Amino acid sequence: MKVWQFSEQAYHPAWNVPGDLRITFPARHADPVLAGQLLNRYLDEYMLADELGYNIMINEHHASATCMSTACNITLGILARQTKRARLLALGVPISHRSDPVRVAEEIAMADCISGGRIEFGMVKAAGYEIFLSNQNPARLDQRFWEAHDLILAALANTQEVFSWAGEHFNYRHVSLWPTSQQRPHPPIWMTASTAASSAKIAALGYRCATFLCGATARRVFDAYRKSYRETHGSEAPRDRLGYLALVAVGPTHEDALRKAEHMKGYFTTAERVGRQFRNPPGFAPAAVNAQAMGMTQPPARTLLSDGRPLPDNPSIEDYIDAQLLFAGTPDDVVSQIEKFYRETGGFGNLLMMGQAGTLDHRDTVENLTMFAKEVQPRLAELETRLAQVA
Repeated sequence: MKVWQFSEQAYHPAWNVPGDLRITFPARHADPVLAGQLLNRYLDEYMLADELGYNIMINEHHASATCMSTACNITLGILARQTKRARLLALGVPISHRSDPVRVAEEIAMADCISGGRIEFGMVKAAGYEIFLSNQNPARLDQRFWEAHDLILAALANTQEVFSWAGEHFNYRHVSLWPTSQQRPHPPIWMTASTAASSAKIAALGYRCATFLCGATARRVFDAYRKSYRETHGSEAPRDRLGYLALVAVGPTHEDALRKAEHMKGYFTTAERVGRQFRNPPGFAPAAVNAQAMGMTQPPARTLLSDGRPLPDNPSIEDYIDAQLLFAGTPDDVVSQIEKFYRETGGFGNLLMMGQAGTLDHRDTVENLTMFAKEVQPRLAELETRLAQVA
């Protein structure tokens, strides 16, 4: 099992300001000097992850105190130069919001060359609230996404003559990447899915699929991926095509791990701090998804505890562990929790691990990453081999 260290690189000192933390949150609440110190601290932790044998995942959000990574390809370029071994995953680049997809392809190709061919590229549509920052039409975002997808892949794969592009959303007289990526025809592609329908489409394309913080729902997402992959490609989906994102807190004692988890819990509590008017722009989500959310076709999807009850409105750390959004405890505890989840979901090859989240400080993050790498990660490799043999 591959483990990817991930942090949203938050500006948590502003979280005690009441109200929303996205879109309308005034910039006066950010000290750029402190922001720089935090960003460099997060980069140091990524460098440690490389030394400890992790792969690295980064993401991108905008106008938010919960994520200062506003251009993940910049971070990608830094890590391409500074790290030595880690695969570097940008999950992801909101390509439907970008005005220049060819520039995105250029950035990915350049980073891939600098890294020696270690880049992995995630294409995402981004959160609904970010529509209001990019000024795009939410009803046409899906079409814009897939045209940008096609153009980026064509640009990355091309090593022949310069070509032109005349599309509905993008027009280029000349498309030519200098340099092209080292990985041919392009770096591995990732997409995210929260429903069976979206994961089935990703499988048909042969891309890697990740689902985030959804607990038992991951089984439906993964099963749909595996079924679609078999039907499209005529073989079983490799486990390394599936990934799950969860928070992880490990400590020498159960109590120490729960103390770390309490600091990380802020990631969950700030997730909904965005104005209701920004959450679901008209036309952004498919009609079927909106109908379900309103309970018109079936009960709205909710994260469930192991006994089938919905996650409470104010969950405890134990609730988050039970819902499989957080793996926390001693190394033995964490291995047991991940093994249980692995069995229940039918197996997956990538753990996208938030080893830093919320207000967890640098010292605790270093201890968390180090202990996991030394006492958990080697056992996960054995776990996957053992369970694959009996699957």
